[in-house]
Amino acid sequence: MAKNDEKGKVTGYGAEDIVVLEGLEPVRKRPGMYIGSTGVEGLHHLIWEIFDNSRDEAMGGFANRIEVALLPGNRVRVVDNGRGIPVDVHSKTKVSALETIMTTLHAGGKFEGKGYKVSGGLHGVGASVVNALSIFTKVEVHRDGGIYVQEYSQGKKKASVKKVGTTKFNGTIVTFEPDEEIFKEIKFNWGQIVGHMRQQAYLVKGLRITVIDLREVEKITTEDRVYLSDEPIDHPSMTFYFEGGLRSLVAFYNEHQKPVHKNIFYVDKEIDNVSVEVALQYVDDIAARELAFANNTYNPEGGMHVTGFRTALTRRLNDYARKSNALKESDENLTADDVREGLTVVVSVKLPEIQFEGQTKGKLGSVEARGATEKVFGEAFSEFLEEHPDDARAIVAKVILALRARKAAKAAKDSVLRKGALEGFTLPGKLSDCQTNKMEEAEVFIVEGDSAGGSSKQGRDRRTQAILPLRGKILNVERARLDKMLASIEIRALIIALGTGIGETFDIGKLRYGKVIIATDADVDGAHIRTLILTLFYRYLKTLITEGHVFIAQPPLYKIKRGKDVTYVYDEEEKVKLLGKDADALLLAASTGEEEIPEEEGEGETAKTKAKREAKVSVQRYKGLGEMNPEELWETTMNPASRVLKQVTIDDAQEADRVFDVLMGTDVPSRKSFIQSNAKLANLDI
Repeated sequence: MAKNDEKGKVTGYGAEDIVVLEGLEPVRKRPGMYIGSTGVEGLHHLIWEIFDNSRDEAMGGFANRIEVALLPGNRVRVVDNGRGIPVDVHSKTKVSALETIMTTLHAGGKFEGKGYKVSGGLHGVGASVVNALSIFTKVEVHRDGGIYVQEYSQGKKKASVKKVGTTKFNGTIVTFEPDEEIFKEIKFNWGQIVGHMRQQAYLVKGLRITVIDLREVEKITTEDRVYLSDEPIDHPSMTFYFEGGLRSLVAFYNEHQKPVHKNIFYVDKEIDNVSVEVALQYVDDIAARELAFANNTYNPEGGMHVTGFRTALTRRLNDYARKSNALKESDENLTADDVREGLTVVVSVKLPEIQFEGQTKGKLGSVEARGATEKVFGEAFSEFLEEHPDDARAIVAKVILALRARKAAKAAKDSVLRKGALEGFTLPGKLSDCQTNKMEEAEVFIVEGDSAGGSSKQGRDRRTQAILPLRGKILNVERARLDKMLASIEIRALIIALGTGIGETFDIGKLRYGKVIIATDADVDGAHIRTLILTLFYRYLKTLITEGHVFIAQPPLYKIKRGKDVTYVYDEEEKVKLLGKDADALLLAASTGEEEIPEEEGEGETAKTKAKREAKVSVQRYKGLGEMNPEELWETTMNPASRVLKQVTIDDAQEADRVFDVLMGTDVPSRKSFIQSNAKLANLDI
């Protein structure tokens, strides 16, 4: 509580204590408030922010090409053929509009609705924040026949805007280098950037986006690559262009699935100043894939537009099923879960005044989007069902099958749960539980087989570490319903041990272990078991992953002894580095003793004997946790002070979904193609 002086006035807190941050200082002081984090995601948000400005030009019909290039020295260059940022003097700031946009928060053509009808942007702060968090930024504007340039460092201009030449090109070129003072690690992920740009190309019909990797080029010159050129690119690159828009995106996500109906539903219409675009197709699967976007910003948590879509979908399919007599009077209505089974849909809305829930814009809060989506989609989908009777019959048959399967699965699941309840739902006998009841410090190791279970039980810290051995390979749940899963002894044991329940009974608050650690062998079977467990978590217990509870143990591949020194090695590269280039010769000398080294006078041990002793190296290859004794297992894999754990995250849920479809689904040719394409990335156990 504040103190008062003798006259009753508050002391120690006055006007001089109020800190005023000028310009872009607030961004550098609290970068997480503007880009979410200073980790990998925040780093890539810088690219998205600059790209979004170019994409908004395309959404307004002023540009049709964007190029994103990764340059040497952690630099990124984004080029578009839009109108070019204005460079004339701004009436309020009395400096160039370009300088105003790059050095002032919340300055741009998007706030009054005059420059752009709709706009995206992850956080609505754009280029100025990127500028503030970069050690180097350069903007080159081609506009009205002139080339204008300005450079900045940490948000501050180096000089005024300068005209440096003439041009026939219109557009903006932004080059920036993230500041190492802000970002601990500056390492751009090519796959993540390509995936994001592919998605954006689907969302803006007719926009050509090219991504180029120039990081290995020693020196970049304008001659190295003519901006937005149609000439062949000599460097790693990807170009995306889709006339079909969301239709093409649905086809892309369903390429490894068996469609239930031929024609992809599509509508693109504006109502009450809200543009609604929806594409959908049902496939022979039980999972639903819903992607939602608002002003081209991905909304992983959905929002009002998704609510409107689901309401209309459920109502229209019930109406059609009743009208076509596919549902009898005695049948219950289709539920939202029934009509979503096997559905792949993309819902995209665009509106001038947009409201999101949360800093990262994961959920759309604009109420008007719900009504617009419900009306536009509902009317168009009813027309689609009437105009495509074959497709309509196939869709209705699919959702009615889902209804019947749901009722059967519920009955079977209830039976299993009742049986479990009668048995007290006791912890599985194979579980060696820990002593602590505090979830935050408890961890469970899911190990493969009895031998690994035995070693880990003996080597663990009994107070905080539990061991659950699984026998063999668990059920592949990619296409299994809940009742079939619960009939599996191994899966049931795992779910009971975790304590969260599953399906509609899932409750993350009942999780018994803060860390769920998958510890399988370093061979093909171990990798397969790990994938099966991850499939279970991803499809039915995803919250465990999203809230950071799932880890993969990294047991060593080798134990290397050099004399009395013991080193554990976790990969082949580390082994070669430790043994050196002459590892084979070293091992040969140690085993044959043929190496001749002159003796040194006066030593108690001859140089030859000493060299032989120091050269003697033994290398033990571990193929399974069961091959380690309890002390080795504790030291290398279980001891929190020395172990290596990899946390399982979902950086790109859509891409993760597609990979699970390929690896664990029924499309054998796609799986074969995936394995062939990625074979060189595998660590072979020969």
